[in-house]
Amino acid sequence: MPRAKQISAWVEDRPGTLGKLADALGEKGVTIRAFMAAALDGRGFVRLVVDRPAVAKKVLAAHGWESTEDEVVEVTVSGRAEAVGKVADRLGEAGINVQYAYVGTAGSARSMNLYLAVPDVKAALKALR
Repeated sequence: MPRAKQISAWVEDRPGTLGKLADALGEKGVTIRAFMAAALDGRGFVRLVVDRPAVAKKVLAAHGWESTEDEVVEVTVSGRAEAVGKVADRLGEAGINVQYAYVGTAGSARSMNLYLAVPDVKAALKALR
């Protein structure tokens, strides 16, 4: 069960910004493995798991988008709800709180990668072995 680097970025909250961000990453050959986007406090907020985090951070900085990098837990599970429940149950039993989670998958995929932000990545990985 791997760890993944997640990049979080504050962007403009207006039409076209997500496309601009994705295009900029694509121009540098970065593949988005998972993402979530939301509007928070009048600003756009995007979380990304990409194949080349260092390059992605440079792209974001070149566009003036403030970003941070965090470590998250990556768990491959089936797309069934009970698979996500099993992961969450194991973390709960170990006393580990999930701060947020999101998935990355293709519509035809038989499995998905679940990305979990937790206070202690090492403890979470141990609980999920």
